[in-house]
Amino acid sequence: MSTFSTRMWVYILLVLTNLIWGSTWVVGRLLAQEVPPITASALRFALACIALGGLLLWREGCIPRLPKQDAKVAFGLGLTGIFLYSICFLTGLKFTTAGRGALIVALNPVMIALVAWLFFGEAMSWLKALGIVLALTGCIWVVGNGHPQNILNGELGWGELLILGCVIAWAVYTFISRRASGSVSGLAMNFYGCAIGCVLLGVTSLLEHSWAVIPHIAGRSWLFLIYLAFFATALSYTWYLNAVKVLGAGRAAIFTNITPLSGVAFGAMFIHERLPLAVLMGGLVTISGVLLALYADQKQKNK
Repeated sequence: MSTFSTRMWVYILLVLTNLIWGSTWVVGRLLAQEVPPITASALRFALACIALGGLLLWREGCIPRLPKQDAKVAFGLGLTGIFLYSICFLTGLKFTTAGRGALIVALNPVMIALVAWLFFGEAMSWLKALGIVLALTGCIWVVGNGHPQNILNGELGWGELLILGCVIAWAVYTFISRRASGSVSGLAMNFYGCAIGCVLLGVTSLLEHSWAVIPHIAGRSWLFLIYLAFFATALSYTWYLNAVKVLGAGRAAIFTNITPLSGVAFGAMFIHERLPLAVLMGGLVTISGVLLALYADQKQKNK
């Protein structure tokens, strides 16, 4: 296969990855109404571990042993990106719509850029700062349901707060992942992070009496869990990691803006969500700010 064909295939899989991630907001919203969130998350990542283990055996011939220097990193990944993110994700979707949740999480890239500047001394240009301000402004509009004064009045719902928790958890997860030694592949680190997160979720799910819940989970809910585990976790993460390797992190990150847009579209198509125009406009401002910040970051790196 030619280099051009390879890159085109990577682009196709990258678009498909972000469409799948957009659909998780609808699937998660439906699942959150049927299965207790921590129990659902524990089952999702138990299935994901099986899928990731199979992928490792297929691609690398074995499940590599985790080096000692990466043990803390793997625990941090499991605690933040799997355990905390999952709890905030499915619990938040019990109280807010899939579309609003997807638009709030669009803030992820600029939150990472902001933390990198504040705590890790990464350079900040005026163009990137403008993008961050735009994205934060749009997010405030979405969280306030089109009325930013609601936040000042303390009228912020649990759903929105928990989805903001997803943004914070993912930012921390991203910076922890940078501390990995590189002794094992990204796929292997993802497997170990999922396994640790799954154990934490499994223990915590006992608070929901998961042993009594699991036998009564309906067939539709199992299909949702399988979809989240195999497609939204194992396959999509593998495709995304490959895209980062081929295209670079900056170019791959631009495609993540498909996720919130498709989340809103799928919410309208499949569960008949209708977001106020002010919320949609806030989402577009957020995405515009993210694109501007990513462009500024790429421009800065190319100097």
